[in-house]
Amino acid sequence: MRDKISREHFLKTTAMAGAALLVSSLEGWAAATGKKLRVAVIGCGSVSNRYLPQLLSSQLIEVVSLCDIKYERAVAQNNEYKVKAQTYRNIDTMLKGVPFDMMVTLTDMQVHGELNRKALLAGKHVWSEKPMANTYAEGKALLDLAKSKKLRIWGAPAVVNSPQFAFMSRTIQEGKLGRIAAAHGQYGHTGPTWSAFFYEKGGGSMPDLGVYNMATLTGLLGPARAVMAMTSIVNPERTVDDKGKIKVEAEDNAHILLEHDKGVISHVMCGFNYFDPHGHEAGNQSLHSIQIYGDYGNMRLIGYDWETNGVMLDTSWDKPAVLMSAEKGGYEWQEGARVVGESIVNGTEPLINVEHALHVLEIIEAARKSSATGMKVKLESKFPWPVVK
Repeated sequence: MRDKISREHFLKTTAMAGAALLVSSLEGWAAATGKKLRVAVIGCGSVSNRYLPQLLSSQLIEVVSLCDIKYERAVAQNNEYKVKAQTYRNIDTMLKGVPFDMMVTLTDMQVHGELNRKALLAGKHVWSEKPMANTYAEGKALLDLAKSKKLRIWGAPAVVNSPQFAFMSRTIQEGKLGRIAAAHGQYGHTGPTWSAFFYEKGGGSMPDLGVYNMATLTGLLGPARAVMAMTSIVNPERTVDDKGKIKVEAEDNAHILLEHDKGVISHVMCGFNYFDPHGHEAGNQSLHSIQIYGDYGNMRLIGYDWETNGVMLDTSWDKPAVLMSAEKGGYEWQEGARVVGESIVNGTEPLINVEHALHVLEIIEAARKSSATGMKVKLESKFPWPVVK
């Protein structure tokens, strides 16, 4: 197996708020019967190959704008997926162009906060790929701005949508594992090669990879109260397609301990130097990326939490573990924008919650602070939990 994850390999293998605000924004939209949600996509690189089919599959959504600072990519995606949208070179011209209702942000992560703020100021709802901002303070300011303008903003990932997440959550709540003690999440590969932003300041393995495990573990076990972490740069130089040889500025190796309520401790490890013969293929039953341990039993998620394939449940001393919840149930990691877009039209509330995304963003920021200082860092943010009731 090659020791690098190419853009083509990535595309191939990843193919397999307050209540008052909610009522005013969602019910108001639902009253406009027969009206599709007009969506603008900014960022027409690799990830848009996953998002556009999802958005175009919806009977409630119309993609009206495509935008990329590399303009030829917007034009290419418009032709490739037969979108029939207007194309733009930057967000400012897009906001002045054909009217739309929600922006989907798929750009380099370092500019998510800036772009999301411009969209909100212009009166647009926002779905943002992770992270929704570069700092917790910036993300919280975006949420406050959205509330002030009676708009909605959400942030990836959408891991709480999977049937496996629901099964694991209910199993924990029903006490089938007894008293939960510990949990582990892992996600890593040898690093993307198609863009430098993964390795530049504001990038790193935590906002790109660890974010999934952080969202899953906090979603299952509840908000984290404190963080201790160690991060490092194992490979100080990388060669990438868009800039050649670069200096790595963001962590490419991270281990994060999360303290939850009731004495529960979870651990996340993620990095860009992890050889894994599975690659991005999550189907092998020997790959258990999420593990939850109690004194009555344990659960192990088959595959990655962004592409779930089943759960192994072990509650017996003398019987083998049982495969539960084996079907994907239609869940795909790239479905978030479609799901929240349809929720706006239908006047419903999705499981995906912006406070959860903000909590994960605070964990990432706290992990970097903990690694730099050697200290345990307390967290302030919370989110509605349990996610699945």
